[in-house]
Amino acid sequence: MHLDTEQQTAVIIGLNLDNEQFEYSMTELAALAEANNLEVVARLVQKLDHPDKATYFGKGKVEELKMTVLDKDADMVIVNDELSPSQIRNLEKQTETKIIDRTGLILEIFANRARTHEAKLQVQLAKLQYQLPRLHTSASQRLDQQTGSGGGGFTNRGSGESQLELNRRVIEKEISHIKQELKDIQKSDLTQRKQRDGKNIPTVALVGYTNAGKSTIMNQLVNRYGENQEKQVMVKNMLFATLDTSVRKLIFDDNKTMLLSDTVGFVSKLPHQLVKAFRSTLAEAANADLLVQVVDEADENKELMMKTTEQTLKEIGVENIPMITVFNKADILDEPRPQRAGDNLIMAALEEDSIDELVQIIRENSYKDYVTEEFLIPFDKGDIVNYLNTKANVLSTEYVAEGTKVKAELTAVDSDRFKQYLINN
Repeated sequence: MHLDTEQQTAVIIGLNLDNEQFEYSMTELAALAEANNLEVVARLVQKLDHPDKATYFGKGKVEELKMTVLDKDADMVIVNDELSPSQIRNLEKQTETKIIDRTGLILEIFANRARTHEAKLQVQLAKLQYQLPRLHTSASQRLDQQTGSGGGGFTNRGSGESQLELNRRVIEKEISHIKQELKDIQKSDLTQRKQRDGKNIPTVALVGYTNAGKSTIMNQLVNRYGENQEKQVMVKNMLFATLDTSVRKLIFDDNKTMLLSDTVGFVSKLPHQLVKAFRSTLAEAANADLLVQVVDEADENKELMMKTTEQTLKEIGVENIPMITVFNKADILDEPRPQRAGDNLIMAALEEDSIDELVQIIRENSYKDYVTEEFLIPFDKGDIVNYLNTKANVLSTEYVAEGTKVKAELTAVDSDRFKQYLINN
């Protein structure tokens, strides 16, 4: 086995049940392993009509896997599907090596990448929910190892079983505690969202497959229009480089404002535990006025990626929200860009004219309720003039005997707020 200081190695293996997405999912599994700092040293596949109940793979393939692990001196085996607890135990016993299924691998990545307290709690919750049905006696510290030989009338009979139940209760208690803590955080987030909604600021959420370029687009927009240009988000060419939802305020040249959020990326076969756990993180998408789906135009599997994104959004309850689709990384294919067709855009995130076109589409969809009105505001109401100058797009200002005449483009809510000063009222 390799030393802890060295990069660990893995054999990846998958079962093809005549699924058209199989090759793509295996390529993605290798990328997930790389994202978890593992070196893939071998790849095995088997085609079957159905999985083996005991070992998932057929007897011959399990034997081949064992020999491959020995030959490559691999530290672990990563399986392309979620296995039952007994399948993992049986495979570990027969191959004499550590077995991680796809769900376990993704949970590990999330655990390593979570930064905020909420994200860490959500990952911890998902891991505990994944571990609960996988508890077994051999993985538990037996009570007889902790309490000696059991003298004085104490018997060790059934002690392993007792420890298993004890471990289960500890995990269930921890799950309950984390759920309560997350509820408290979500209440606070809901209060913040209500405050934002009260200010009538359009909200836009970037969604899509992991590593499609959402964070790069976010940074380009924050750098140009951000209220705080220092608040960049991390960008890395790796699956799940960012997990935490980031919200930034944008202020355009005409004083129109917007809240832009960059959400966690999706991946095929995203573990159910994580979809459930991250529902609150993705609440920014669920409460958005507009979704921007970012797609990797240069990836030959982009159609599958779009399907995965849409299925995941549906699963977490994000439906009936207007969405524009951005096909990013067109520069890799050297495609003409930016190219717009309705609310779809082919672009390259690092090119200014692409960002200009994207901003145009977002603005068209976000400020539909804006109206252009003329106001006559008395001189003693200078605070209203000041508000319009900072919160609206003032088109003209004229001083007349009765006060200040202001023509402005503003929200319908603000127009109603100052309706007593409307000239055409």
